Amino acid sequence: MADAVSIFMSIGLSEQKAKETLKNEALSSTLKRAIEQAQGLLGSASIDKTAGTLLYNMVTRLKDSNRLSFLTEYIITRKITSELQLSAALDFIKSHPQENLDRLEFEAACGVGVMVTPEQIEDAVRFFEVDRSNLEPKLFLHKIYFLFVGEANTEGKSLMEQLRGEALKFHKPGENYKTEGYVVTSNTMNLLKKHLEETGGQLLYDLAVDLIRRGHAYVCHQRGEELKGHNVPPSPWRERPLEESLLLFDRMRKGMFAEGEVTLRMKMVMEDGKMDPVAYRIKYTPHHRTGDTWCIYPTYDYTHCLCDSIENITHSLCTKEFQSRRSSYFWLCNALDLYCPVQWEYGRLNLTYTVVSKRKIIKLVETGIVRDWDDPRLFTLTALRRRGFPSQAINNFCARVGVTVAQTTMEPHLLEACVREVLNDTTPRAMAILEPLKVTITNLPTNKEVRVPDFPANEAKGSHVVPFSKTIFIEQSDFREVMEKGYKRLTSDQPVGLRHAGYVISVQRVIKDGCGKVCELEVSCASSDSVEKPKAFIHWVSDPLRCEVRLYERLFLHKNPEDPAEVPAGFLSDINPNSLTVIESALVDRSVGKAKVFDKFQFERVGYFSLDPDSTSEKCDVASKYNIQIVLNIRHALF
Repeated sequence: MADAVSIFMSIGLSEQKAKETLKNEALSSTLKRAIEQAQGLLGSASIDKTAGTLLYNMVTRLKDSNRLSFLTEYIITRKITSELQLSAALDFIKSHPQENLDRLEFEAACGVGVMVTPEQIEDAVRFFEVDRSNLEPKLFLHKIYFLFVGEANTEGKSLMEQLRGEALKFHKPGENYKTEGYVVTSNTMNLLKKHLEETGGQLLYDLAVDLIRRGHAYVCHQRGEELKGHNVPPSPWRERPLEESLLLFDRMRKGMFAEGEVTLRMKMVMEDGKMDPVAYRIKYTPHHRTGDTWCIYPTYDYTHCLCDSIENITHSLCTKEFQSRRSSYFWLCNALDLYCPVQWEYGRLNLTYTVVSKRKIIKLVETGIVRDWDDPRLFTLTALRRRGFPSQAINNFCARVGVTVAQTTMEPHLLEACVREVLNDTTPRAMAILEPLKVTITNLPTNKEVRVPDFPANEAKGSHVVPFSKTIFIEQSDFREVMEKGYKRLTSDQPVGLRHAGYVISVQRVIKDGCGKVCELEVSCASSDSVEKPKAFIHWVSDPLRCEVRLYERLFLHKNPEDPAEVPAGFLSDINPNSLTVIESALVDRSVGKAKVFDKFQFERVGYFSLDPDSTSEKCDVASKYNIQIVLNIRHALF
């Protein structure tokens, strides 16, 4: 480590910076390679601080390591001598992912050999004088904006665009690879070319500009509250000049208005009588994919049909509440002379004892009632997947219900039945104890292994081996100290069989703790072939793994939690306090130890379970942490 710190300090890094760099294995490895290549070019000469700083900055920002030696050469030979040149070089490489670079084009883009004097800089700077004493702040900003807009450089860019820098450097259609973090494969360029051929190089913003030019859209200054309700009067800006709307829409894109101050509206009347729906509005909220690249966002009424058209959709399927938007769907495609798909509506499928509205699920998440959108008590697709519902079962359920225009409400146990059908044929069996009771077999001759079939009904489908020793664990509910009528499992006077083991056990001694609770049994065993067949066989584990098991019940107490007549205080007041039970120290047989996330098992006599994504297995022993949650309960319905 000391040698590496010295190497990094030799190019000008401080000792602290050098040590911080070593914490990043990938970065330190690449930086070492760059230094070695630089020293190979310099021979006995040392790397000066300027070149060292450029090398370090280059390594931290370079995404394509294949270009490392190429850029190192330009830095060490003093063809790249400044941060501006380095930034231009990195931008050029990012926008030219192909293997062979044109060095002359690269050097021209990076300003290799170009010298700029302070006098030239002073001559290039323009100063503006604005009297702001009588101007409101917003008007002052607008005045500055129009001064800048009027001053275009030789490339056609306004000074405002130059000053805002990166914020306005949108990549052109087909140049997705210029975006930070974009993955380029050997087929990327061909796919982008095909995309351009199919879309004509238009993202959604270009189509909005075209809609304005065709006279079908305008920029409106009415506030949101003015547009609510029925019989809203026409906008006073509906007939404003096209050029004015184009300029204002461009200013919307550049962030010159506050949220809610202006919108772009389409000139049409929807089926429900709503006039001139909004196409674009301003939101200064970072997008989860594009960050803060855009500050204007399109609405559903605008994007639905256009995205379907661009993606060559044939049938756009949506739920019944969007029927009132069918006219806008057809109108917008035709207004822009685009291919128009067909919108088909169907009835929403609802389930009892749950909510499916996104707004209501958000409230459940925000109030901490459920962990997230994939909480297994919900009925989102991610939640069903996390719970362990197979996709085939969901498809079977939907096929049985059928598609109809009427709203349908189904009982969850119908979905459960479809899940059980699939899991019964696809999930291997294992044994698990949720509430363990220790049992010591006093006369077992020796420890042994027992082969357990994965599918008892079809043993040809495979099996697994579990240990069988003098110490086993059974469910507490499988033992009663006092015999009760109809109880067929283990009691002080009634033996019971052990599944797959070939033994029948009988109680010899009951051991209790200081509180009088049964904590251990001492039993004797006999071969099942040598004694009378017992009334019942129970499951067990020996030398098990310890895990956390989560049991789920229905999330709501009432069948229709959204119905005010059934739940007057609202759905948030109807939460089932017992919807989640966590058993922290359940025991499972060791066949489960090799399971991967979402693997499913049928724990014999208990239910179907799935390995949760938040499981960890840092140790391969009993202390391993497996979070296993129930999919379906065999003994009773969960919903």
